[in-house]
Amino acid sequence: MGSTWKVYVLALISFLVGTSEYIISGILDRIAVTLGTSVAAAGQLITVFSLAYAIGTPILMAATAKMDRRKLLLYSLGLFIAANLLSFVLPGFELFIAARIIMALGAGMVVVTALSIAAKIAPPGKQAGAIASVTMGFTASLIIGVPLGRMISTALGWKAVFLAIALVGVLAMVVIALSIPRIKGDEPIPLMKQFALLKRPQVAIALGITFFWLGGYSLAYTYISPFLLEVTHLNDSLLSAALLVFGIASLIGSKVGGYSADKRGVMFTLATGMLLHIISLILLSFAGHSVVAVFAILILWSFAAWSSGPTQQYNLISLAPESSGVMLSLNQSTMQLAMAVGAAVGGLVIGHVSLASITWFGAAGVIIAVIATFVLSGMTSRQPAIQKADPIH
Repeated sequence: MGSTWKVYVLALISFLVGTSEYIISGILDRIAVTLGTSVAAAGQLITVFSLAYAIGTPILMAATAKMDRRKLLLYSLGLFIAANLLSFVLPGFELFIAARIIMALGAGMVVVTALSIAAKIAPPGKQAGAIASVTMGFTASLIIGVPLGRMISTALGWKAVFLAIALVGVLAMVVIALSIPRIKGDEPIPLMKQFALLKRPQVAIALGITFFWLGGYSLAYTYISPFLLEVTHLNDSLLSAALLVFGIASLIGSKVGGYSADKRGVMFTLATGMLLHIISLILLSFAGHSVVAVFAILILWSFAAWSSGPTQQYNLISLAPESSGVMLSLNQSTMQLAMAVGAAVGGLVIGHVSLASITWFGAAGVIIAVIATFVLSGMTSRQPAIQKADPIH
């Protein structure tokens, strides 16, 4: 098996992990009904997953840094598969939460290890492309995984989604064991060294942009299924199509965002994308019962929201190029924390205000991110030498 096909296998694993994380938003209404809980409470399944991912991943990766990468990937994938099987067989809301925590710990290690392996098995000069291919698995989970999961849940029940993920995971595990070579681990970077970057004001503000941009997005997207069904009165049969359109728009948005960042600059792309993000969330509240309007606004929302993804990653790397790996790791943890907080705040909004208001609260979060973007722009224009700052030591 050539290196390209090995990277595709790693991308498949990324797809499975992304689907396991994002699918909750696509089947939230059915989980709530089946487990006898409220939509707001069911939304905390995303909070729990994201918190466990954000906190557990850097700790576990630091503890296993010296382990052979193939062995670590197999162990991590095994833990992830076991958690999906537990999600399928265990009854009750509390046990499902426990399974989600285990799933998140396995998922975090799987993703980081898969990215590391992709970079090491790719031919010289093609490492970035290999990493991008693995990352695309996450995007594909939004495009294919979430709507497909919704269809599976309609036909076989929502728990069948996790059984399907586990079965495909077992197949991927066999392929990895047969095709991925043994790869030496890395020297561990102590967590305190990683967090030392947060002492730089520009880095702290840049991570704040990630937190409020994705937190605002997560606040609304976590509850997208019940919102579309109950607020815009979208027909249940159209929900899978809406999720598919949303995922396709996210892919296009990511591509356009990266292109715009190269051509028009990071700050222009971030500010423009987030302003459109805010407008689309507000418009969604006024979509009424028009299917055409709902679909059009969903496309704009997803396109705008995900145009900020690659742009923000490039922004963070440019702030500390000597510590790019650590910066991306911190950004991943910040993204998961943002999704956790967004889902938690969204649950509070639904419980104490209304389901219809989540788009307004989501827009408020993105507004803070826009303000932070302009603050960072002003700081970097006054101090262009930030890249010459001392590296972590």
